[in-house]
Amino acid sequence: MEVVPAWAPAVGFTLLPHAGGFLGSNITKREIPTWYQTLQKPSWCPPNWVFAPVWGTLYTSMGYGSYLVWKELGGFNEKSVIPLGLYAGNLALNWAWTPIFFGAHKMGWGLVTLLLTTGTAAATTASWYNINKTAAYLMVPYLAWLSLASALNYRIWKDNRNKK
Repeated sequence: MEVVPAWAPAVGFTLLPHAGGFLGSNITKREIPTWYQTLQKPSWCPPNWVFAPVWGTLYTSMGYGSYLVWKELGGFNEKSVIPLGLYAGNLALNWAWTPIFFGAHKMGWGLVTLLLTTGTAAATTASWYNINKTAAYLMVPYLAWLSLASALNYRIWKDNRNKK
């Protein structure tokens, strides 16, 4: 008798990244109309409404990619430690950014966190490539968005350094 339905891991892995995003959204929603609205932002800063659907799409994509890697490697085992460990570290850094940037208003530390997130995302993508190319390709939009987010974080930090 099968205890876990065959579709459950795919759904679980796909939804997992959304957990941190959902928790972080409570901080973001509180800080956008108060603190974030007062910051100087570059002309190329996307409007606020863009961020939720973009992150929702990216979280779904990377989550499903992690499922493909997990499935390809036969679950959690010695072979999956590095590719899924890199991914877990990346997810932890990703989730840490919101409380650092929005919650603590630490724009410089937010940038450091984003750069580490980008580095671990690149390492994750590289480690996934020889396991499952589709999973690696699912990370490419995330890497592109992290590049934009890092540039945006840098500009906000640089242009608002003296603001409390």
